[in-house]
Formats: sequence, structure tokens, C-alpha cells
Amino acid sequence: MADFTFRQFSVSQDRCAMKVGTDGVLLGAWARGGNRILDIGTGTGIVALMMAQRFDQARVTALEIDAQAAGQARENVAASPFADRIEVVCASLQDFAAQYEGPAFNAIVCNPPYFVNSLKNVDKRSAMARHTETLPFSLLMKLSRILLSPDGKASYVIAAEAKPLLEAEAAICGLRATRQYDIQTTQRKPVKRFLLEYAKWTEQPFEHQKVTLMEGAKRSEWYRELTKNFYIK
Repeated sequence: MADFTFRQFSVSQDRCAMKVGTDGVLLGAWARGGNRILDIGTGTGIVALMMAQRFDQARVTALEIDAQAAGQARENVAASPFADRIEVVCASLQDFAAQYEGPAFNAIVCNPPYFVNSLKNVDKRSAMARHTETLPFSLLMKLSRILLSPDGKASYVIAAEAKPLLEAEAAICGLRATRQYDIQTTQRKPVKRFLLEYAKWTEQPFEHQKVTLMEGAKRSEWYRELTKNFYIK
């Protein structure tokens, strides 16, 4: 699998079950940041690298349960200009949260596994990356709330079919939706994914937009503007 080259860094992915895709790029370019950022399920490290590029004072903790992916993420980080500000930790979210004693994170980002009842991939690593069995939404939202600072924002990119489950668990955990972007490939296509942002408490009004990725054969104006500092072309 070919490397992906962005404006300020490159991403190798041959040892990662989850490859670089539109979901991760959207999340990394859209999510709000802060000085302390947690990337849950970093995979190749792409979202952590994008957040480090966007927020030049941030220290990013990139969490990955799969040892091979964590090793490759470390290599991608080490080859980037942000190596001194990103730490890749190989652990489950559960173990990390149980042992973490540092300050709360004012930004959490996650491109979570979202298949719930579908047939599992015979490749165990791919199944772990794609299915909620190892990180159910109930646990993801509960631990996100625990690790999030009082004024922090937690951002997720999620498939349309999984959105009701994530929303329900967020509500149970006391997280309030603050932003939602409905993502269509084109205006004629149904919404296939959502960018969602949650906070513990906020006085800000809820922001809701519907956007498209493509206009004909080209990226939409919205998508071009969002990713202009990352894509080379």
C-alpha cells in the first residue's frame, strides 16, 4: 500500500489494518483542538499528525491498541516535524484511562470502530479496527467524558447507521452535542457519515450544517477549504 504524502508530513500504512481514508482526513481537519489532545485509535497516526500541524502549541497523545499499527504510527511521527509533540501509546482506552494521572484533555478526537452487528472480517486486526466489540460506544463515551476537561470538546467521525447509538450513549454519559456536520459525497447522495462534537457543558448554540465532498469530479469548495493545508493537489 502506497504512502500518503501531505504538505508537511507523510504517512506509511502497510502495517496498519485501517488505512488512510476520507474519514480520518475530515476529522483531523475539522475537530477543535487545544494544548492537550487525545487521539483515540490513532492507526497510522494521521489524525494526531493533522492536529499537531493545526495546533502548534499542542501536545498530542495518540492511543492505539494494535501493536503493529502503534509501531508504524511511531515511525510516521518520528519522520514528521511534530515528533517532539506527539506521543504514541500502545494500549486500550480502558487501560490508558485506568492508569492516566495527567491533566485532562481539552480536545479528544476519535474515528471509532462502528460496525455493530455485521459479519466480522476474518482478519482479526481488521475486525478489531472496524467493530465495536473491543471499544463499545458506551465505554468510548464514558471514558471520553472522564478524560475531557470541563471546557473541552470531543469530536468523532461516524457512519450514518451508527450515529443513533453514539448519540444515545453520549446523552447517557452527560455529553451535549455542540456541532454536527452531515457529510454527503454529492448533493444527490444520501448522508453517509457525520462529524459530531460534544462537550460536558456549553452556552454556545448548536451548530448544524450539511456539506458535500464533491462537485462533479472535483472536491467541493467546502472540502477544498477545509483541507487546503494538507492535500498537495
